Amino acid sequence: MPNLRFHPALAAAACLALPPVAAAAQTAPAEVPAPAPAPAPTPAPSATAAFDEIWSTARLYRNEESDGLNELRIIGRLHLDNYVVDADQGNDSDLTVRRARLGARARLLHNLDVQVETELNLEGGPLYDRLTDAYVAWKFSDAARLTVGKHSAKFTLDGATSSNELLTIERSNVANNFWFTEEYMSGASLSGRSGAWSYTGGVFSSGRRDSDFGHFDGGAFVLASLGRDFGEDLGMEKALLRIDYVHNEADVNNTSTRSFGDVVALVGVLEQEDWGLSADLVHGNGYLGQSNAWGSTVTPWVDVTDNLQAVARFTWLDSARNNGLRLGRYDNAVTGGRGDRYTEVYGGLNYYIYGNKLKLQTGLAYGHMRDRANDGGAYDGITWTTALRFSF
Repeated sequence: MPNLRFHPALAAAACLALPPVAAAAQTAPAEVPAPAPAPAPTPAPSATAAFDEIWSTARLYRNEESDGLNELRIIGRLHLDNYVVDADQGNDSDLTVRRARLGARARLLHNLDVQVETELNLEGGPLYDRLTDAYVAWKFSDAARLTVGKHSAKFTLDGATSSNELLTIERSNVANNFWFTEEYMSGASLSGRSGAWSYTGGVFSSGRRDSDFGHFDGGAFVLASLGRDFGEDLGMEKALLRIDYVHNEADVNNTSTRSFGDVVALVGVLEQEDWGLSADLVHGNGYLGQSNAWGSTVTPWVDVTDNLQAVARFTWLDSARNNGLRLGRYDNAVTGGRGDRYTEVYGGLNYYIYGNKLKLQTGLAYGHMRDRANDGGAYDGITWTTALRFSF
């Protein structure tokens, strides 16, 4: 694909052309109140109502009274990125299809969910790239939901967040190093919420990856997560404190996970009206040549208007030995080496057109990787990325 430079004027025009819709940063807008009674004139349909109508077309069937099929809908997402990297090690730029997914979700018997979703290749080659989700889930109650099949293994701050809902364009380099970026693994998990408490526990295969369910030949990993929301105690909308733990069997055939035998993450999320702060502190014990490492991310945000949000992120990573750390996705475009200490500062803006279902994001990041081994892992540069996030 030819390199395409970012045109800020086009992005600005796109933002101005799209009708602003009041949308919370983390959720889709609620339904529009009924028109005022006579004699006041009936208001024209709002942009929110128009988006509601458009997105409702993805729901093919709904019948809550049925004892069989209750709902059937098409699901998917299209994420586009335009990035420009200017580093001491080189320059790069491109317009890429970051994610393109299409699938279906059905709800049966009121409590049984069945979901299948595929990753599509829109940049040449076979259209089918891989299977992401393919699972069945039974909801016993709010406190217990059993999921079996290929589904997301959620731990660390960004690793437990859907790519549709990220405050930054890319997950942090902490998630890139410790979390299992393959994300969707074959296994079984039990999750739920009771009052202020939430939990997840699961066992997943970690063998050689392929485009479908993976090979069950590289051991397994266990995931446990326990959190409590102290928001009511502190008078805040949300004050979540969560600990995640992963134990991963060391196996040379395992190509689905990072080479850490144990990963512990302490995650905190504060939210209050129009501002918030999220952070995590992660440690991993490496195996098969992977160094032990630490990492931390701090992400504050503030709503400037109903639609515009400002976000910052501070990232720090350190490994005990040389070459224990990876660079992020677009930093890695100019050098593929590894280092031992990484820092990043990110600042960005998010414009919510229809909540997280349709938004524009732009962000500037300065990253630095120290490479004591001096074998090609050093990095010092700036990355500017602008993105479209669309999901249904």
